[in-house]
Amino acid sequence: MSSRPASTPLCKGNLQSHNVSRPRSATPWPLNPTRRSKIGRPADGISRRSVRQAAKFQMMSDGADDGSPPKAPKSPTLHRPIMQAMPDTRQQSFDEIYGPPENFLEIEVRCPRTHGVGRSMYTDYEILCRTNIPAFKLRQSCVRRRYSDFEYFRDILERESARVTIPPLPGKVFTNRFSDDVIEGRRAGLEKFLKIVVGHPLLQTGSKVLAAFVQDPNWDRNAW
Repeated sequence: MSSRPASTPLCKGNLQSHNVSRPRSATPWPLNPTRRSKIGRPADGISRRSVRQAAKFQMMSDGADDGSPPKAPKSPTLHRPIMQAMPDTRQQSFDEIYGPPENFLEIEVRCPRTHGVGRSMYTDYEILCRTNIPAFKLRQSCVRRRYSDFEYFRDILERESARVTIPPLPGKVFTNRFSDDVIEGRRAGLEKFLKIVVGHPLLQTGSKVLAAFVQDPNWDRNAW
């Protein structure tokens, strides 16, 4: 009978002595070069488009945690410009743009002329009228009137149109009434008077003497 050698109990020190440590390599355990950290870029084989789709799905699923249906992504709101209604304007012709206005009236007292000699001397003035107002028969007329004619004309206007205040005439001159300065001053005063009278709308439609005095070369003050 062969005798076995007595087993030697193993102690802690023996375990440590029998523990064979694996030799460390000079380099660390090789990592997969195709893998990246979660924070870094995605690993090869996963496209950026897949990552964007996954992130979009994650955002949609976040709203479903409380039991509500997933929210669809909002589409951009398109704002259409508000077109304001423009007035219907027809194209104007050349005559309408550069032609005379719809209603116009031009009155001018000019060209004073002195007649006679001695005590029979007098001065008359040319009245030039351009208008398209229906109250006047002629679109353009030219007549001559003396100062005394203007006096009769004003008196007739006062009788015809009691509601209209007729402006005064320039005053009479007794000395040097045929001098150039006096004649020019009277001409300017008569023109101012006539522009006010002819331009008054009530006199244009209600006076019978107005158009005749301004346009009729054969106007007779005694006929009124």
